[in-house]
Amino acid sequence: MSFVLRRTEEINAEDLTGQLTDSPRQAARLILAGARDGHVEAQALLGQILLDGHGIEQDAGLAVIWFSIAAERGHSMARNMLARCLEHGWGCPKDEAGAARHYAVAAQQKLDWAMYNLANLLSTGRGVARDEARALALYQSAAALGHAKSMNLVGRFHEEGLVVPRDLDTAYLWYRRSAEAGDFRGQFSHATVLAERGDLPAARIWLERALEGGNLNFLRVARHQLAASMPPSLRELTLAYFQRAAELGDESDLRHLAEQMGVA
Repeated sequence: MSFVLRRTEEINAEDLTGQLTDSPRQAARLILAGARDGHVEAQALLGQILLDGHGIEQDAGLAVIWFSIAAERGHSMARNMLARCLEHGWGCPKDEAGAARHYAVAAQQKLDWAMYNLANLLSTGRGVARDEARALALYQSAAALGHAKSMNLVGRFHEEGLVVPRDLDTAYLWYRRSAEAGDFRGQFSHATVLAERGDLPAARIWLERALEGGNLNFLRVARHQLAASMPPSLRELTLAYFQRAAELGDESDLRHLAEQMGVA
């Protein structure tokens, strides 16, 4: 697809994000021009492409600066990303307390991702006092906005009886919603429930989807859970989790794969 560099006052968020896929370097030029001209959406996007090194040289420190500029102008996702940088030490000193403060501001602006990220800090006591009740309230608020990862965690609270009485039916309902909304952890949770209930064909479908979208941290946990609980008919799918982790991981993941293959 051809790329046309348009006047920065004519661009919008949909234009910018779409052109990033079609022509990253030229899109980065347009985003940079828009950011310099004061377009807040372009400033937020510039922070993101600098953080990712997408179409432009990666520079996490400069990304933090542009996220800060856009955040101060009221851009909630830029503030969420500024908090992410502080939480993980991307381009700046790690500061979980500072991250929590920025997440709280973006959460007040009704940004689902900020609600989810702040809830994660609250549920683990990182940067803030541990407060599982407040964490659940934030997960519920984000879930009500359609946030798939929060839906899965609302389910987890109900399954484990954290803050609320243990309620498996409610938990399973949230797992299904999370799975259907596209979260790989929700898909795995939903598949586990289906397998426990004996619906192995449906469980297989959701396990395959979770495998396709899951990251390394997820795969490392899920593979052992599958090995311990899945029936023999899903043995090859369990092995696929070990194989995918080995592709993405390190020597330890290769050893786990070899051990699992030796069991087969």
